[in-house]
Amino acid sequence: MLNILLQAAPANPEGGYSSIILIILMFVVFYFFMIRPQMKKQKEMKKFRDSIKNGDKVITAGGIYGKVKEVKETIIVLEIADNVRISIDKGSVFPNAADSNAAQKNA
Repeated sequence: MLNILLQAAPANPEGGYSSIILIILMFVVFYFFMIRPQMKKQKEMKKFRDSIKNGDKVITAGGIYGKVKEVKETIIVLEIADNVRISIDKGSVFPNAADSNAAQKNA
């Protein structure tokens, strides 16, 4: 057993440092290309959901388009047709794609 461990150990002591540096570099790359953009996107969605007001057009996670009629602490009442209103969780609401594209062009 000891023989196997000795064979697996690098002959050059600096070889261990280069592998540690490579692992650290991989974590840095994952952070900047995967974790950080996801955190930024989540922050923008939270900001959007906190700023929802009556009259905003939104899309639910299920793909239902509607107009916000009432905003409560965790629930939004959407009007999806004349006199048809549904209550949904605030976390399942996304900005209307057409509205967000128009806002980006105006900015």
